[in-house]
Formats: sequence, C-alpha cells, structure tokens
Amino acid sequence: MTYAIIEASGKQLWVEPGSFYDLNKIEADPGDSVFFERVLLINDLNEIHIGKPCIADAKIQATVLRHLRGKKVIVYKMRPKKGTRIKKGHRQELTRLVIKSINIGNKVIN
Repeated sequence: MTYAIIEASGKQLWVEPGSFYDLNKIEADPGDSVFFERVLLINDLNEIHIGKPCIADAKIQATVLRHLRGKKVIVYKMRPKKGTRIKKGHRQELTRLVIKSINIGNKVIN
C-alpha cells in the first residue's frame, strides 16, 4: 500500500495514487496539473520516509477534474425573548483532484 500525507488547504490529507479528493478552491483550470511540495510522510511498500517537517525532494502530482460547491451549512442564531432570529447559509467552493503520482527524488510511484 502506497500513500503520502500532505499539507494542503490548511489541512493534512492522507492521499493515495488514483484517488479523488476535494480541497478548498485552487486557482487552476480543469485538466491542469498541480504539484504539492509540502509532503510530510511517504510510505512506499513499507519503506517509510518522514520529513522534518517536510521531505525535501518529494512532490505529489495531481490533476484538477472540476470545481464544485460543497454541502450547504446552516447557521441559525436566536435570542430568546428578544424576537431576534438570523438564519444564514454557506456553501464552500471546492476543487476536485485526482492524485496521479507520488515523486520522491527521481523515483516515481504510481
């Protein structure tokens, strides 16, 4: 099992080649390649590489599939006995990515 732990969009994600992930919106067009260089850990068939805090020569290559919006989150505030009610909704802008490869040095892991 090959996987990597990366830092992207203010979160740490466990990513595997060929898997799909939704991140906060990235300014890239669908079909573009995106590289993540903040790689914290890579596990390649039980050979583990750990960064301090990041692995220097590691990159994750991903392809942007599309931009979408997340589920609606409802925020409702009510002040009892005051007659004040506020209902707000929010939908986060997301980007769907597919991980193409994990690169460490000259070695490419698909």
